Amino acid sequence: MSVANARGTAAVSWGAERIDVFWVDFDGALIHRTFDHGAWAEAESLGGSLASAPAVTAWAVGQMEVFAIMADGALWNRYWDGAAWHAWESLGGDLDPAETPAASSWGADRLDVFARGRDGRTWHRWWDGSSWVPWEQLDR
Repeated sequence: MSVANARGTAAVSWGAERIDVFWVDFDGALIHRTFDHGAWAEAESLGGSLASAPAVTAWAVGQMEVFAIMADGALWNRYWDGAAWHAWESLGGDLDPAETPAASSWGADRLDVFARGRDGRTWHRWWDGSSWVPWEQLDR
């Protein structure tokens, strides 16, 4: 697992001297590697069968979420809670697997993700601190 063979690389930092890098390996799995206080850790597979490149955002120190579109056209996510990775979860949607989603956070407990639908339109879904709000179409 090397970044040299990476497809669709994304990176985020949730703290000082910390970088988390994600990419899709040759078999479609999400790969994760960290740079922490001057040293690179070994890469680890987070599984999945990604059709799109990943998108990632951090919403607090030690907390981040990574998103990808799978072959089923749904947006899937995994998140790090500061101690462990949580399993892949489907956020639904009828999205274009050839497109890369985008993710952002404006603070603790707020995540926004954007993706191109199979209908060619831009769709938005967000975490409001307690649940995922249903998809909304942005370009009408």
